[in-house]
Amino acid sequence: MGVVVDLLLLTDESTADAVLSSLSLLPHRVRIAPAETSSLVDVGDADAVLVDARRDLAGARALCRLLQTGGSRVGAVLTEGGLVALTADWGIDDFLLPQIGPAELDARLRLLMARSQGADPADDRVTLGELVIDEATYTVRLRGRPIDLTYKEFELLKYLAQNAGRVFTRAQLLHEVWGYDFFGGTRTVDVHVRRLRAKLGSEHESLIGTVRNVGYKAVRPPRPRDGAEPVAPARSGSGQTPDPAAAHAGTATVKA
Repeated sequence: MGVVVDLLLLTDESTADAVLSSLSLLPHRVRIAPAETSSLVDVGDADAVLVDARRDLAGARALCRLLQTGGSRVGAVLTEGGLVALTADWGIDDFLLPQIGPAELDARLRLLMARSQGADPADDRVTLGELVIDEATYTVRLRGRPIDLTYKEFELLKYLAQNAGRVFTRAQLLHEVWGYDFFGGTRTVDVHVRRLRAKLGSEHESLIGTVRNVGYKAVRPPRPRDGAEPVAPARSGSGQTPDPAAAHAGTATVKA
């Protein structure tokens, strides 16, 4: 069995499944308390606290700020529509969507626990060649330049990069990135992969590989030999190599 997180969930629901359906698939210990200030005495030695912010954004924000001042590691559960209200002054360490898949939820809860125990997580960044995915700021940079991604594009790219080399079927990606209760078809995965490749540009679209009749995988590019700089092929008739600064990039934020 993996690491077990002692989790306090502040919600007006009677069961944890009503907030995060994936919790029932994980071994973590979950205590439920009302989403109100009187419940702060129940924090105790919880490894992490989740605040249900799906309906009452103002109340959830106030709770998160109080928890943060008390030194708790806090996550908020928001709908995609509620993301527009999320700002730095909430004081949270992470946010989750209700349909989050079990693997992603497990990883995020363990990260919250590591922070609460004073551990220094190695990094919030995932790298794939010259691509840098920053979980803390929800930004993606290619050769130092930001790429404009939607929330699901970010989550899909991050999940593939975290498991570089591993092949996933479309059904597996739907389950892990969109959540097992997502009712859309596997065509959704194809559309998001196509958009990601377009945003990565022709020079880097191969970072997301297709495995015929199976699905997709992140492809980690080979490292250049020691002391050698990677050289892009010259364009026919130009006598020059392309300028690396011309790599495709967009604006800086991940859109909800």
